[in-house]
Amino acid sequence: MTGDILVALLATVVTSATPLLFAALGELIAERAGVLNLGLEGMMLAGAVAGFITMGETGSDTLAICAAALAGAALALLFGVLTLTLVANQVATGLALTIFGTGLSSLAGVNFTGRTVPALPALRLPLLSGIPVLGPLLFRYDALVYLSVVAAAAIAWFLKRTRAGMILRAVGESDISAHSIGHRVIRIRYLAVLFGGAMAGLGGCYLSLASTPLWVEQMTAGRGWIALALVVFAGWRPWRVLAGAYLFGGVTVLQLYSQGSGFVAVPTQVLAMFPYLATILVLTLISSGSARSRLSAPACLGKPFLAPG
Repeated sequence: MTGDILVALLATVVTSATPLLFAALGELIAERAGVLNLGLEGMMLAGAVAGFITMGETGSDTLAICAAALAGAALALLFGVLTLTLVANQVATGLALTIFGTGLSSLAGVNFTGRTVPALPALRLPLLSGIPVLGPLLFRYDALVYLSVVAAAAIAWFLKRTRAGMILRAVGESDISAHSIGHRVIRIRYLAVLFGGAMAGLGGCYLSLASTPLWVEQMTAGRGWIALALVVFAGWRPWRVLAGAYLFGGVTVLQLYSQGSGFVAVPTQVLAMFPYLATILVLTLISSGSARSRLSAPACLGKPFLAPG
């Protein structure tokens, strides 16, 4: 493997990890507030098709990104109404949201299948982007890549250093106690769920506008489930989510490179099973009280809130 190939592979790891990072960070905020949303896949697909259609019709990167975030947030709002207001089961509703988002995206994108749009432009910084090795690795990505890393840092700071972040964590750990001292649990959870949906939408639009700037049905290919698993395996900590996203991106790129080079022959069907196996494991861990305790999961994760009295 030459140096140029290695640099190209490492750069591909970054682009492969970015949609996972967006979706996982959004889900982390929702779960720290005590809400388990399994509809990441559906929200990512909604963001992917909304961003693609907007880009194709307007040619505006900014409008496309905003449309993707709004589409993800709209599905998240639907989830919030069902689970927070109507107190529906969060697991069942999340699974239904994935099915709904998948069908809705296929319907909305039926006339755009196979079409392409201009990819998001890379931000080439003067002098820095021309540095050998470091230039291609650090300074030749589009705005969403840098936004995902900034988002990880901002969320880590928000949860640990701000009063609002501490209130969010309190709602996820003991909603009754938070309510008793005057915090509006349902409103806080709505905001967390909407943020999670917007971030999932951004992750989806990265796939359709940057990673592979074309529309294909179900193009997320299980990434929503992987993002969900990342949150749990990272212990609900933003920096660990960042590391996990890049680690999984590296594994994905390595598998593709190994298959392409003939170094390792792994059937694609085996690789396709991994997201679902990870999701089964995550759901098992979340449903087990002892496992949740060891993983330091938010105490109220997935539990409905009913105000006393």
